[in-house]
Amino acid sequence: MRTRRGGSSTRLVVSFAVVMGVTLAACGSDAPYVPAGIVRTPAPDVSGIVLPDVTNDIDLTFRADPGGVLIAYWGYTSCPDVCPTTMVEVRNALRDLGDLADSVDVAMITVDPDRDTPEILNAYVSTFVADGVAVRTEDAAALEAAAVPFGAQYSVTVQDDGWIDVVHTGFLYAIDDQGLIRLTWPFGIESEDMTADLRALLEETSKNG
Repeated sequence: MRTRRGGSSTRLVVSFAVVMGVTLAACGSDAPYVPAGIVRTPAPDVSGIVLPDVTNDIDLTFRADPGGVLIAYWGYTSCPDVCPTTMVEVRNALRDLGDLADSVDVAMITVDPDRDTPEILNAYVSTFVADGVAVRTEDAAALEAAAVPFGAQYSVTVQDDGWIDVVHTGFLYAIDDQGLIRLTWPFGIESEDMTADLRALLEETSKNG
């Protein structure tokens, strides 16, 4: 997917190699719940990743609160289509969760820190999720290292004509309170499926807690 708009272009990386598995219990049932999201086996551990949370001016460790879920997304604010579409689905899923949404946090990590200032990134994230967290670092090496355990890929290239070409994966990552990526949702996931997955994951994490 490639578009050009407003002096910027974006391409979505959609390849993703995983081993499938089912680890969630069905809500109110002993039968296994088959999630809409991708289950990676073994679950990637991102608990050791720390990046600046520019919303709260603290370091963010990628681990949900006890019994909760942290949704992480790698994107950028100038994205003309993939990022806003994805963030709208997140907003809708949280709305449909009702009170359970209080146990879900959202963090967006920018892959384009040169243009995404803290102010711009904060305003963008809060447009979709009022209490969402904006994550930004100008340390290119730290950002690249943090992306590896997620399986996130990105690049930002300035073309000869001045157009900015951004390539990035469009996945959402659901992280539990141990810092494990329990589900990976591909671009195009519908909010209803995300809501169902979150309900099942929250039920399991609350039982384990």
